[in-house]
Amino acid sequence: MRLLFIIDPLPGLKASKDSSVAMMRAAQARGHEVWVALVDALFWTSRGGVCATATRIELGDDDHAWYRETERTTLSLADSGAVIMRKDPPFDIEYVTATWMLERAEAEGARVFNRPRALRDHSEKFALAEFSAFAPTTLVARDAERLSTFIDEEGDTVLKPLDGMGGRGVFRVRADDPNRNVIIETLSDNGSRSVMAQTYLPAISEGDKRILLIGGEVVPWCLARVPKAGESRGNLAAGGTGIVQALAPRDREIGEALAPIMAERGLLFVGIDVIGDCLTEINVTSPTCMVEIHRETGFDAAALFIAALERECNTLNHRDTEAQRKP
Repeated sequence: MRLLFIIDPLPGLKASKDSSVAMMRAAQARGHEVWVALVDALFWTSRGGVCATATRIELGDDDHAWYRETERTTLSLADSGAVIMRKDPPFDIEYVTATWMLERAEAEGARVFNRPRALRDHSEKFALAEFSAFAPTTLVARDAERLSTFIDEEGDTVLKPLDGMGGRGVFRVRADDPNRNVIIETLSDNGSRSVMAQTYLPAISEGDKRILLIGGEVVPWCLARVPKAGESRGNLAAGGTGIVQALAPRDREIGEALAPIMAERGLLFVGIDVIGDCLTEINVTSPTCMVEIHRETGFDAAALFIAALERECNTLNHRDTEAQRKP
């Protein structure tokens, strides 16, 4: 099967820890053709539908020279066995445009994962509103007075933009913080952008746990990202240290509650973030941590993903065949 990965530029991917690379290696190991394309290579025409300028690659085990290009051509997305959307945020208008393109490709027969409509409908921060029973005390607002009142009531909080990733723009703000007004003004762009505020969870000192949900299953290991000294963010991009550990009962409870719902919506690969006993984010665009878990435990989440992808494509193809047989 030809698999087309929509990703960021290959030279910027670090094969030693990148989940997209792990997926592509697993796909090749299972006999699939691996093709890649950038978001800006997508285009639609009234004659040919959604297409992309794509490159076929072969992958090796050397993390420094991990791929070589073997062919370059224009592909119709509907002619691929599956399309895997792995473009990192920012979730800006170009990302939204890409989901429009991919949704049109679905209408033309392409199999796209994660499904573009689901990507568009699931804000990685605000999606937890649907699962508020698992979430810490949370407010989403743009009004400075409302945000300030929340900080006063909770005493110790975390504020973050709705469209950030990697810990960028995340602030811990206490009620007595002399800079809290300017932080609110900056994050909300003087009231023009919504901000998420959550009560601070001291359990962050034990790690911000990334739990993977793949094809409706909960991976039994997580990566706890422990903040460096003097930091309240566990993100690896912010200097956190990743520690692989088995899921705690509460981790599994949250994961098993969300996994079938995400899978039903076409979100084949999801990374949820749990601090202590609380769900804090639901990551659907380009979750990571496959490589670290595999390295420490031998559990191959990338192979699990490709197997789930194969099953989903076979199911959809079977449904289409049955539909065509009906008079």
